[in-house]
Amino acid sequence: MIKKLIPFNVMAAAIWCGAVYAQETAQEDQTPSEIPQTQAGTQLDLGESGPRVGEQYVKEQSGDWNVTCLKTEGGDDPCLLRQILLGQEGQPMAEISINKVPEGNAAVAGASLIVPLETMLQAQIAVSIDGAPGKRYDYHHCNPVGCVAQLGFTQGDIDAMKAGTKATISLVSILAPTQLLQIEMSLAGFTSGFDKLVPLQN
Repeated sequence: MIKKLIPFNVMAAAIWCGAVYAQETAQEDQTPSEIPQTQAGTQLDLGESGPRVGEQYVKEQSGDWNVTCLKTEGGDDPCLLRQILLGQEGQPMAEISINKVPEGNAAVAGASLIVPLETMLQAQIAVSIDGAPGKRYDYHHCNPVGCVAQLGFTQGDIDAMKAGTKATISLVSILAPTQLLQIEMSLAGFTSGFDKLVPLQN
């Protein structure tokens, strides 16, 4: 849990009062010449760097993918692959996150794909690797951010992605129901990034 930040004015007052009290005590107990210079600043908080517990952070970049992790108290941070998918004019259109799943499942990897809200849900969503026949998936739910599809990838799907150069994600917008909207997903760096992932435990 991320603790709430102390209001700045309260924190500043506490620091100021502490500094005044420390100065008065030092003047009463010792003369300025008796205060060891090596002890000056030993009570100062030097701060901490890095993400807070419960915060997402990018651990490294693998080609066009980011290895994104969640900071935990134990330091064993779970990670997944993430990519922002762009439209023809370079605008963000969708987002996909891929993670490994534990052995013993029909799928070896799972993905959350978020697409714009004005999507025709009954038309499903399709994913094709390098122009090969695509697979169709149902949407799972929609929220204020977009509509989400939970995809399961078999070992064959992952092997095709490792060997491929790009995937094409096809969907239908309610604004143009007779047209197929296609979004490209780069596979550059996918193999290296995916092989570094550890299966996420339930």
